[in-house]
Amino acid sequence: RVAQKMGENKRKRGRQPKTPVADTMDLQYSNPGPTSAAADDVVAPTTNTAEAAEPNRRGRGRPRKSAKHPGGDSDAEISAASPERRGIGRFHDHNGGDGCVVGAAEVPPPPPRWESVAKVMPSMDAVVKVFCVHTEPNFSLPWQRKRQYSSSSSGFIFAGRRVLTNAHSVEHHTQVKLKKRGSDTKYLATVLAIGNECDIAMLTVSDNEFWEGVSPVEFGDLPALQDAVTVVGYPIGGDTISVTSGVVSRMEILSYVHGSTELLGLQIDAAINSGNSGGPAFNDKGKCVGIAFQSLKHEDAENIGYVIPTPVIMHFIQDYEKNGSYTGFPILGIEWQKMENPDLRVSMGMGPQQKGVRIKRVEPTAPEYNALKPSDIILSFDGVKIANDGTVPFRHGERIGFSYLVSQKYTGDNALVKVLRDSKIFEFNINLATHKRLIPAHIKGKPPPYYIVAGFVFSAISVPYLRSEYGKDYEFDAPVKILDKHLHAMAQSVDEQLVVVSQVLVADINIGYEDIVNTQVVVLQTKNAKAATLDILTTHCIPSAMSDDLKA
Repeated sequence: RVAQKMGENKRKRGRQPKTPVADTMDLQYSNPGPTSAAADDVVAPTTNTAEAAEPNRRGRGRPRKSAKHPGGDSDAEISAASPERRGIGRFHDHNGGDGCVVGAAEVPPPPPRWESVAKVMPSMDAVVKVFCVHTEPNFSLPWQRKRQYSSSSSGFIFAGRRVLTNAHSVEHHTQVKLKKRGSDTKYLATVLAIGNECDIAMLTVSDNEFWEGVSPVEFGDLPALQDAVTVVGYPIGGDTISVTSGVVSRMEILSYVHGSTELLGLQIDAAINSGNSGGPAFNDKGKCVGIAFQSLKHEDAENIGYVIPTPVIMHFIQDYEKNGSYTGFPILGIEWQKMENPDLRVSMGMGPQQKGVRIKRVEPTAPEYNALKPSDIILSFDGVKIANDGTVPFRHGERIGFSYLVSQKYTGDNALVKVLRDSKIFEFNINLATHKRLIPAHIKGKPPPYYIVAGFVFSAISVPYLRSEYGKDYEFDAPVKILDKHLHAMAQSVDEQLVVVSQVLVADINIGYEDIVNTQVVVLQTKNAKAATLDILTTHCIPSAMSDDLKA
């Protein structure tokens, strides 16, 4: 028998075939190799001591590999010439004995869980591909636009013959078209609402053919940590629909890159690539629990994607249905400080059982400006107590920033705020409103405002303007004075704007000022300047001295 096994070892030359991996469109699974957890249960076959003492017979070719247990025990090595590796399967009989079966095929991988695929498939038919033609404004020459370009992203159909996608997918849109899964027809779409803060846009299609044979997506509850999610969309790398899966890794208040705001968000470990934006994230029941919208690209991070959860989605939808348009997410309009330091709490007159956050500043344009004051301690919001670190109870075993309570309100709603002032407790019924930024994060699809006088081009500063002038790293490259106002200044009135001279159109009247760029100036002697403006506009082929919004 020893000789027989030695002969078999001689005949089996060459490299061992790789472990097969089965791939499908909807599921991906792999058969564990010898280094996986399954290898811990495999024992090297030893039929008798003579075989164990027999030296290894080497054939020609590369040396055979062996797999070890995590502990590194040499006795647990699995020889590449063992029966399992040579197509000989070990078995145990019912009497406790063991033996071997010669020629048995390798154990195939487990079949795909088709029941889970069936749950997702009906909802996948409601996922559409969004084609958009963008025409961005030209902030350097605000009287004209840049050259148009095209992009593609994802979206999905929900109740009411409507489609949801990301706001950045249709920003500055000139034309939007949708294509259903398995269709070769693109349908012209109309943009109903764009929510820049939450990065969601709502579309519709007038052609009845588009809605035939499609069941709208249903929304599910907010998932828990470690719940399975499946992201469906049309990312780069192909033209057909793509499916990636993962779990909910984290749930907290996130910074929405497009909206420059902070709202509730989900972090998942499923891949979210360019083109996935606007695609739904399904739970294991086939219901939508979020919208893919951004991912973290960092050398120290892998597979970190973010999803807009259903509370934010439903707020956007109900806001549109309630007001006929998108009004936004309200804010409390304050800057606050944590009260974790014991001495600070004593100096503010807080008792041992009192918790809250200290108000540093109140925005002059906020409705609560006349009620709240700096150094007030906010103890609770709508009856929910706020901790010293600014968090409130969220779910079992979880806490979240108290701004989540504010974001659940709608513009114009009232909220009961309890504060501690001079060791006395006061309650205020505050009307909530949206944020008025001195430097707005968006221009909401409108052309950038400008005004030309004597060749000086005056432009209003916005985040898109800074990004256009200084690139994505504008927070490092823009002038310090502008950044200081962007990060710290507050608007003193609802119509206040930060205006700079973006450039100077050369003319005789402005000799010596040609090098002024993005600078705040004081204008003197406007009579002669206005008289020379018309000739300057003609010279530089500019149709108007001001934008349309300033004409009104």
